[in-house]
Amino acid sequence: MTILSDPRRFLSHLFDKAVEAADPYRSMLAHIPSPPKGRLVVIGAGKAASQMAAAFERAYEGPLQGVVVARHGPVEACRSIRVMTAAHPVPDEAGLAGANAVLEAVSGLTEDDLVVALISGGGSALLPAPPSGFALEDEIAVNQALLRSGVPISAMNVVRKHFSRIKGGRLAEACAPARVISLIVSDVPGDDPAMVASGPTVPEGSDRDAALRIIRDYRIALDPRIVEAISQAKAPKPADPAFAHNIHHVVASAGVSLDAAAAAARAAGIEAVILSDAIEGEARDIGLMHAAIAREVAARNRLFSRPVVILSGGETTVSIGGGPAGKGGRNSEFLLSFALAIEGIQGIHALAADTDGIDGSEDNAGAFCDGETCRLIRQSGGDARAYLAAHNAWSAFDLAGALFVPGPTGTNVNDFRAILII
Repeated sequence: MTILSDPRRFLSHLFDKAVEAADPYRSMLAHIPSPPKGRLVVIGAGKAASQMAAAFERAYEGPLQGVVVARHGPVEACRSIRVMTAAHPVPDEAGLAGANAVLEAVSGLTEDDLVVALISGGGSALLPAPPSGFALEDEIAVNQALLRSGVPISAMNVVRKHFSRIKGGRLAEACAPARVISLIVSDVPGDDPAMVASGPTVPEGSDRDAALRIIRDYRIALDPRIVEAISQAKAPKPADPAFAHNIHHVVASAGVSLDAAAAAARAAGIEAVILSDAIEGEARDIGLMHAAIAREVAARNRLFSRPVVILSGGETTVSIGGGPAGKGGRNSEFLLSFALAIEGIQGIHALAADTDGIDGSEDNAGAFCDGETCRLIRQSGGDARAYLAAHNAWSAFDLAGALFVPGPTGTNVNDFRAILII
């Protein structure tokens, strides 16, 4: 690979290695359980649900049954596990049917039975189960308000779990007295298993007061009936006896994937540094921060010595507010902000992409940029700053011919950013 002549190919190679490290089959092999005395029931939800289910079937020796819910679109075929699909990021009726099917699959179990929960990012939207007395439209309203607020994913999930019959450990509670083993592909900063997909099988300690503080502090506009329901909610606690024999394993994460990308860069003769696998914040602000680091290296050869690739992960947010939004996602928005801040500087090349293969509303995982990207956008009749202001990064990178479209990857360990400075 000639890195100097084809930086995009090199950056794509690093993305591929990061995704490969999060492959469901390879990552789950060390955690396949022995057959139980009773039934083995597989449940799950998330962007990687069908791939995880197919991988588990391939690795497990014994009879099994179950149901998982994946995002609408292509899915892996399974022999014994039913694969349902639903909408993401805003729930739909298919998700409600999927949530009911998952709950039905774990009803009436005994202590001789074993439940394996395959959980990955996106499961919150894919398993809508509003509290008694509320409809799907109410959970959709909560989701839309949270997505527009710019609240970090960890705080978002605290609110979600207090307005659900399935999140926050309630699904594991429904499995009792059967034991539950959760195999988790983490897409959250810090890899807290209780935060992935709002922790349907792993409870965490936050209470309703924490959810109400988030609603207040981020000024999240919700129907008073919903706020009242959250104020009365009682989420399961980790110490509850129903969870005493349950275990969980984070089988893939952003940290492991970034380590794999760094190893691939070094194998190609380029030094690699990892800033963090848990970066949060407004996408355009994080873009400016990364650009400042890249400019310092390019101009002064300090912080890190050229040639170097700077890697980072985590989950940024995009605060849309009440106005309209164009096409794009958080990785594309990050990169457009980054591109504006490095305009005209030679030797900087970057890729920002979502490891599930889809960034936001379109079919791209993210985009590439360098010091010429904004000029190319103008040359094609666009205005990069206007596109950024309108949350329309996809259109900007489309004009520049810089969209990155690998297709769905079958896993999800969140944002992947690679900045090559030569």
